Amino acid sequence: MSELYDLIIAGAGPAGMTAAIYARRAELKVLLIEKNYMGGGQIINTYEIDNYPGLPGLSGMELATKMSEHVDKYGTERVQADITGLELTGDIKKVNTEQGSYEGKAVILTTGNSPGRLNVKGEEELAGMGVSYCATCDGAFFKNRTVAVIGGGDVAVEDAIFLARGCKKVYIIHRRDELRAAKTLQTALFACDNIEPVWNSVVKEIAGGDMVEKVIVTNVKDGTETELLVNGVFIAVGNVPNSSYIIGKKNRDELKEGELLLDEKGYVVAGEDCATSIPGVFAAGDLRSKPLRQVVTAVSDGANAVYSAEKYLVSLS
Repeated sequence: MSELYDLIIAGAGPAGMTAAIYARRAELKVLLIEKNYMGGGQIINTYEIDNYPGLPGLSGMELATKMSEHVDKYGTERVQADITGLELTGDIKKVNTEQGSYEGKAVILTTGNSPGRLNVKGEEELAGMGVSYCATCDGAFFKNRTVAVIGGGDVAVEDAIFLARGCKKVYIIHRRDELRAAKTLQTALFACDNIEPVWNSVVKEIAGGDMVEKVIVTNVKDGTETELLVNGVFIAVGNVPNSSYIIGKKNRDELKEGELLLDEKGYVVAGEDCATSIPGVFAAGDLRSKPLRQVVTAVSDGANAVYSAEKYLVSLS
């Protein structure tokens, strides 16, 4: 008979590790599952995190290491495995992985999301060295410098406006000749003197030595190439929730037993209490449907999810 846990935490980013800390302090029997060799999620690829309260200037790897050590302090049981599916009907939930299946009375899903990629030369090599997927995280490092934002939706335009407050110049590169963002955002963007749109263009390459030095863009209409000298590139072409293992629907009326309610982008619908459409199943961090995804909001979710899970577990007794 397989071991039964009070709580299984699926994912060991900031939300998952915070949940593990809170759950072990509550003396719950916990299993933390992480597919990578170490916890931390996206922050391990962030060169510097300057907006986490009390720890300015810490690298993402350093913060992830400190969180992981904190988790281990409480003797949290951990498994490195890729999650392949969930069985969420009944009082006992099952998390299936490539290493086997694990059973728990409650589950917190914290597998986060991944930024949309351009998949161009130099993007991966210069990630964290001028290539960023989060303007609010890294924008302060490019004060009085020149940067490029890639994308044409709400996030890209918001990023460009945000960066324009501190940067010398901001290019916004979009494959079409008009933006997809809300008109109010477009009005604000075009009112910024230091933002220059680069229309009908896609990025062919991000180039540089130790840091980003330029982007090479191709005009989709005439095929001409242009080099833009920049210090940073902010890619805002959307994010993809890491939810391939989740069976869910975007219409509550169509949900079947064991299926989770998802929003239009595929994120798990859950309120500030992190409770999902299935009792005993909670979603925290970047996997949860919400307007702001930062380390600080993820750790907040982790704490809230455990608080809700504790109440749920008490209701079972």
